[in-house]
Amino acid sequence: MSNFPNNTAARLIQIAEAEIGYVETFDNLTKYGETMKANGLPWCGSFVNWCGKKAKVKIPNTVSTVAGSNAFKKLEKWSTSAPSPGWIAYFDFPDDNVNRISHVGIVVKDLGKGWCETIEGNTSGAGSQRNGGEVMRKKRQYSKGGSIVGFGRPDFKESE
Repeated sequence: MSNFPNNTAARLIQIAEAEIGYVETFDNLTKYGETMKANGLPWCGSFVNWCGKKAKVKIPNTVSTVAGSNAFKKLEKWSTSAPSPGWIAYFDFPDDNVNRISHVGIVVKDLGKGWCETIEGNTSGAGSQRNGGEVMRKKRQYSKGGSIVGFGRPDFKESE
């Protein structure tokens, strides 16, 4: 498999896809958290930043999902419209009793009708969606009633 050029959405997604199936060693201990100096903390944001570092894509520090989303907003790189590949999806799950952005992932593609495919760290199939311990590919809703509240738009190199 050939590598896509650094600082492109394709490279960011390629790196994230290679991590699918990774499981934390114990209670939020991961290579992602270690790299971001946040080991032992929920690691969805550390995963996103780790992928960004490997792909040479500049992503604001999103270990704190609230701070990461606010950084994109401050940079005027925030969107609530249909996402493009490589955008950073921010979540507020309606049923988790945490009334704020509490999870983050990488958009793989827009599936249409208000849904997109993502790759997320620290999620699960049937358990906690924001602290589940595994890197997974997910189908998520961004239209009204969905868990995605907005997207950060990294600056990618023009040609992919």
